[in-house]
Amino acid sequence: MTDANTARPVVAGGTGATSVTAAQTALSLDGKVIYAAKATNYTALLADNNAVIRFTAAATLSLTAVATLGANWHVTVIADGGDVTIDPNASETIDGATTLLLANGSATRIISNGSAFFTEKQLSAVQPFATIASAGTTDLSTVGSQNVTVTGTTTITAFGTAPAGTLRRLVFSGILTLTHNATSLILPQGGNVVTAVGDSLQAVSLGSGNWRVTSYQKVSAGSGLISGTVAAASGTAVDFTGIPSWVKRITVSVESLSTNGTTGISLQLGDSGGVEVTGYVCATGNAGSSTAEFPLTGGSSANTAVYQGITILTLLNSATNTWVVSSQFARTDASQGILTVAGSKSTSAILDRVRLKTGNGTDTFDAGSINILYE
Repeated sequence: MTDANTARPVVAGGTGATSVTAAQTALSLDGKVIYAAKATNYTALLADNNAVIRFTAAATLSLTAVATLGANWHVTVIADGGDVTIDPNASETIDGATTLLLANGSATRIISNGSAFFTEKQLSAVQPFATIASAGTTDLSTVGSQNVTVTGTTTITAFGTAPAGTLRRLVFSGILTLTHNATSLILPQGGNVVTAVGDSLQAVSLGSGNWRVTSYQKVSAGSGLISGTVAAASGTAVDFTGIPSWVKRITVSVESLSTNGTTGISLQLGDSGGVEVTGYVCATGNAGSSTAEFPLTGGSSANTAVYQGITILTLLNSATNTWVVSSQFARTDASQGILTVAGSKSTSAILDRVRLKTGNGTDTFDAGSINILYE
């Protein structure tokens, strides 16, 4: 009779060994399969790439040594004897390429944000809203939930560093500016966005601190307008730059605008090469004509003239960068008819700036405000 402790050959249905490790070696298994009842720390086992830990009872798995593991490391945890709880060390930093598989009937990927672990099942089923305060870098990697309420009004320029593929859905409880960056914070419209209370977006990490916002939903659907900063009129000109390439219509509004001279107010267009001073074609009601600019008000005999008005620029042909203009201004300090302008201008490249200036470029604005809307 064969002794119970004697290794039974593989050809006879055995493993040729009397220990788990020797049996795995004899069977040429890739990695180790470790059967465990209960334990709290599997540091040595986790350090072995391609290890498989099979639990025969409920257990807690501590990942104290994960930070020392390489980028291609992965471990499969099979729990067929009870639930397995992942108990991470809060100071861990997991390499973005590192994965941990937890099999509870089927393999489930564990996703880490450096301080907590979430299974795909958890991510899809239980995602209560978390809260984060707006900041220059609003670090979404510090929030465990996919659903996040952003509070405050501080301008956001970055979303922090998270593993590529990390998904976050944000809802804004305040009005703030999201600053577009073609690499690190890619917004759908290619330009800055001013949020409204209740606006929401979905963003995906590209890794290395870069994010792409894949969708943006305004609480007031259909407005589609993005507002620039209201500028107090001063100097000889007020420039609005950084207009996104997707813009098809621009509205320039002025309120109680005046200058210290008598040459009136004009509008010019430009691109990355600067403001252009040729190629304007226009006709006006009583402001005169020019090939160097759109004269919106013409001259006035008094330097006390005060104007209110609106100018709309519409892209006619994107192939030639041709814009048409329609403008209405009026003096509100004196009785005078409506000043109208219609015309067109093709910029040498994609338009990205608009300049409102005094007629002769030497008079200065002394009162009023200007704003720009684009869509």
